[in-house]
Amino acid sequence: SIRVWRPAYRAICWLDFCTFISMYKYFIAVFLTHSVFAQTVNENHELLWEISGNGMDSKSYLFGSFHSNDKRLFNWSDSTYFALNNVDGVALETDVFSLFEEYDTRQYPVDLEYDNEGRPYSSNNEATITSYGDEDGMPQFLDGYFQQYCFNAGKKFYQLETVQTQVDLFGNISVPSHAEMNFDAMFLSREDLLETYLKGDIYGVDEFLKMNLSLSDGLYQSIIVDRNITMTARLDSILQADGSVFCAVGAGHLAGTKGMINLLRGKGYKVRKVLATYSDNLSIHELEVKNQRFYTYENDSLGFSAQFPGKPQEIKENYEGNTLKLIYRDLGQGNTYCIDVYELDRDLGMEDFAQVYIASPSDSPPKKVKLSNGGDAFQGISDSYPEGLSWTRVIVGQDYLLVLRAYGGNKFMNSPRAVRFFDNVSFTM
Repeated sequence: SIRVWRPAYRAICWLDFCTFISMYKYFIAVFLTHSVFAQTVNENHELLWEISGNGMDSKSYLFGSFHSNDKRLFNWSDSTYFALNNVDGVALETDVFSLFEEYDTRQYPVDLEYDNEGRPYSSNNEATITSYGDEDGMPQFLDGYFQQYCFNAGKKFYQLETVQTQVDLFGNISVPSHAEMNFDAMFLSREDLLETYLKGDIYGVDEFLKMNLSLSDGLYQSIIVDRNITMTARLDSILQADGSVFCAVGAGHLAGTKGMINLLRGKGYKVRKVLATYSDNLSIHELEVKNQRFYTYENDSLGFSAQFPGKPQEIKENYEGNTLKLIYRDLGQGNTYCIDVYELDRDLGMEDFAQVYIASPSDSPPKKVKLSNGGDAFQGISDSYPEGLSWTRVIVGQDYLLVLRAYGGNKFMNSPRAVRFFDNVSFTM
């Protein structure tokens, strides 16, 4: 009986083992299907292009951008996150962060009311309109986000044109009077252009621009074609001299016989479309890109540190008599974060500094607040030129005085974002 039972037992064990293996393979297949292969592909989406060859050691990418902060623009493909996360540098049309000193994108000033306790609030809860959209969009417009990510992630930054080149170009555009209605129609149909862009139809974008830039002879040539040539030449020099680059330019610069795709091919590069794939799950590349949310600024000589949404512009000499000014702007939503550093006047007390630097309305005097490190500061609403109403905090250190300001549109002024910024600024010695 034993001789009969052992083979049967072995057979049963073998069947159990085979069942286990089959079930294991089944669960692995289900896992892979839902975790890796559960994705959609948009073969008609043509915003991302891979650049290779011509002596390059690694692949670079060309991406068609749109100068707006509309949230729909940020629904990127997995391949876009991969490209952005795996390059050494980012190249844009121009250095948009250099606009921080002078360019406030808010279209309308904010009016504040004050309650019985002097607490300010905006009586208008509508999203403030900006040059790149409004407060309901992303903080930075698309190009600004790429530059913000670049600095936060510690990557190299390149510009294809100077800001002054763009200012001179668009400042010299003259539109004949008979074309004014057509020019207005171009902006009225901006939503049509955006819809075309969201489909990834770069050829449709090019046709739209050709039609609407036919306001006067040579307008399409100067705004699109001539700039395609100069920006491609600059990109070529970057590709030959440095590592891999994610280059984002307006989508209207990609297509056509004189578009940047064709011009790069003419210089010997292989340029191919990258399929737009969208997974159900968050990829590691998307996670790593989205985690680059802050820029920590540290100044050892002045003894303070601060956390901004992105890299601030440093202004070391200006008419305000301070030692240093730092400024960062969310150009999409119109928010501004500032730090002014002054040498400490030891003849004045903290309340004196508050009176000097916080120009508060009589309905809302500044108040003393406790800092996380146990120190004190004064904080309140200030009304000064040219920024208008701003949240302001004054912090006194051993040798220097920090004046922190933050302001924006209706929604920003009603939010705790200014105080959150203030709380991440402190003296380090």
